[in-house]
Amino acid sequence: MKKQLFITRKLPSHIIEPLHTYYNIVEWPEEEAVMPREKLLAAVKDCEALWVTLADQVDAELLAYAPNLKIVSTLSVGFNNIDMNALRGRGIIATNTPDVLTDTTADLVFALLLATARRIPEAERYLREGKWQGWYPLQLVGKDVGGATIGIIGLGRIGQAVAKRALGFDMKVLYHNRNRKLAEEERYGFHYRALEDLLQESDFVVVMTPYSKETEGLIGERELALMQEDAVLINVARGGIVNETALYDALKNNKLWAAGLDVFEQEPVALQHPLLTLPNVVALPHIGSASLQTRTAMMNLNVQALLAYAQDETILNRVDRY
Repeated sequence: MKKQLFITRKLPSHIIEPLHTYYNIVEWPEEEAVMPREKLLAAVKDCEALWVTLADQVDAELLAYAPNLKIVSTLSVGFNNIDMNALRGRGIIATNTPDVLTDTTADLVFALLLATARRIPEAERYLREGKWQGWYPLQLVGKDVGGATIGIIGLGRIGQAVAKRALGFDMKVLYHNRNRKLAEEERYGFHYRALEDLLQESDFVVVMTPYSKETEGLIGERELALMQEDAVLINVARGGIVNETALYDALKNNKLWAAGLDVFEQEPVALQHPLLTLPNVVALPHIGSASLQTRTAMMNLNVQALLAYAQDETILNRVDRY
């Protein structure tokens, strides 16, 4: 008898095709719209397997509606949308999609850094709005990236990939991490710093640490005040790590030069959000892993996990054991 699988997004048919052999599949029919919570709770009643995205909260409330649930696969590396304690209490397996998006996300970090430093979105709007009437010496001047100092908070796989790209721009690489990366320091010349020192010394501060209770609000009013007034903050990790109210105040009062953000505390971010009113903020809709090759690879990792579960084989990329 086939197992019941529910998918919270409409996914390409060729991706999920191998699963039909083992599962009766029901999909939320929308590709873009987030599934309403009440509909999700109703949909999991009979499912044994659940395939979700970061927008879908898998918590104790949902588990109460899903008595048959045995495995949850999330289409993401991060899994802060899943209450791991609740899953462990029920012996439910959880999997994610690590490794395959490292380079794609690191590319986006540097694209956002460059766009923010050189005011690329602002310059494009300037041209399209008919404001380009000639040349003058301080027209849309930005910050040099080459030769600057970059401070990376969180030197995991993606953080290291960002650091290696920075070397190509002759940047001095500082980093802060729970554990020192001595091998990387020796091989690439990275420099460890305490968080306060990194903030004070860096021209560009890049937040790459995972979201957790320990990192929630990690960059707040005090930390932003330590940064140079002409520094740039880049966050491609998770919303909530940076205090958005404090960031707005720092940018508004010229205590920080600019910020590039791919993530927000609430997503999608409201168009009325104060940060979106500032010209020195470059904002993106959480597209860190958004290349066709990478998103396809991520979906395939979820498929492999669900197939392994259905065939009682070893399931890779489990996060319920962390």
